[in-house]
Amino acid sequence: MAVLGDCKPERVFHYFEEICKIPHPSYHEEKISAYLVDFAKAHNLEYYTDDLYNVIMIKEASEGMEDKSPIILQGHMDMVAEQEADCTKDMLTEGLDLEIVDGFVTAKGTTLGGDDGIAVAMALAILEDDELRHPRIEVIITVSEEVGMEGAAGIDVSMLKGRKLLNLDSEEEGHFLAGCAGGCRMDVEYPFKKESMKGALVVVDVQNCTGGHSGSEIDKGRANATYVANRVLSAGLEVGEICLVDYVGGSKDNAIPRSTTAKVIASADVVAAMSEEAKAIKNEYAITDPDMEIKISNEGNVVIDAVNAADSKRIIELLNCMPNGIQAMSHDIEGLVETSLNLGILNLLEDEIKFSCSLRSSVDTAKAALKRKVSMVAKAFGCKVSIHGDYPAWEYKRESEFRDELVKIYTDMNGEAPVIETIHAGVECGLLASKLPGLDAVSIGPEMYDIHTPKERLSIASTERVYDYVRKVIESMN
Repeated sequence: MAVLGDCKPERVFHYFEEICKIPHPSYHEEKISAYLVDFAKAHNLEYYTDDLYNVIMIKEASEGMEDKSPIILQGHMDMVAEQEADCTKDMLTEGLDLEIVDGFVTAKGTTLGGDDGIAVAMALAILEDDELRHPRIEVIITVSEEVGMEGAAGIDVSMLKGRKLLNLDSEEEGHFLAGCAGGCRMDVEYPFKKESMKGALVVVDVQNCTGGHSGSEIDKGRANATYVANRVLSAGLEVGEICLVDYVGGSKDNAIPRSTTAKVIASADVVAAMSEEAKAIKNEYAITDPDMEIKISNEGNVVIDAVNAADSKRIIELLNCMPNGIQAMSHDIEGLVETSLNLGILNLLEDEIKFSCSLRSSVDTAKAALKRKVSMVAKAFGCKVSIHGDYPAWEYKRESEFRDELVKIYTDMNGEAPVIETIHAGVECGLLASKLPGLDAVSIGPEMYDIHTPKERLSIASTERVYDYVRKVIESMN
């Protein structure tokens, strides 16, 4: 029996549950893309796909609506695959275990992928609905949004006629997004050679940080587990030598790391200094990360391959010098983060350490300056730097006919106007606007909380209200 079988709207949650059965982390969208193509074929829709696995589906206007403006519905099919430390699910091959808790849909031990599976589910329910009076509907479902909007960057949209786009990738009902930050991913690599060493093997294990989305929740002041671990190591480095054996943290550049583990060869004096620093850090983050654990354990004497003391020192100092978190607040919009950086992924490999950062800014020149700063710091330490998935900011339009239409419909339905805002997180509207001259776009969505973490949850009641609103928008197109 379907877990979401009693949830309303029935067809939206039917498709959402079907989507959750299909593994679809970023860079692994082949199966979900094929599912969408099969849907298009089964419903006799015009469709397009490409080598990236993006999918576009088109449904011609219903009778009497042919002269109305086409509308574009847009979302992405990939999800951030995060899971609790004790969860054994293989998110590349297994579907999610859904459950309903206090009016919310969530997944046991993993992220839910409501960001942005609910957009896909809404679009499919709209496309199959033959009772809905609608203009031409054009649906864009992209891949790899969560890792730099690579699907939107590579998609061909030349067949589309619409210039009014409703993006369904927001997480706060009643808040209409009309602009967002641009961003990119920066990869930094420091080479070394391991050698056989003898000494006490010490494990620094940071677990259960709150984590969260590196855009929408970067302003919460939450601990980055990798920076916490490196700060512990830095305190030890002031007392004596440290040789890195292993160092790994985070799994997504756009998720604030919740756990990081470092294995080192170190003396008792170094361990004592690290332990004192760990206590201070726990106290500092008692409010934002109450469940954070910093465990430092001595595994006994070993003979093991490790990074020499000089290279280990440079790696720890490099990470200590790297910027992280909020870099600037907006001068135009009170309370809005303008520029930020998140160190999301760290891996000590056989002959190099590699880490990836997510950079964001609503000001392109500020983003360029931060890229330059990261590059300069990295190169000063002898690192190789590369930039991926660079996407532009979506600039706020002071005049927007489509936004005005959406606001009127929302106000008529709810008795109050929505909040119009721009955000620090990224959505694909800016990239699509660069491909569709004259595009007028707004982003909306149902209530979701703690996205990009295993605590992610989607409001059932909010989903129903937002879906009813989307249907009304489509029926009311001028």
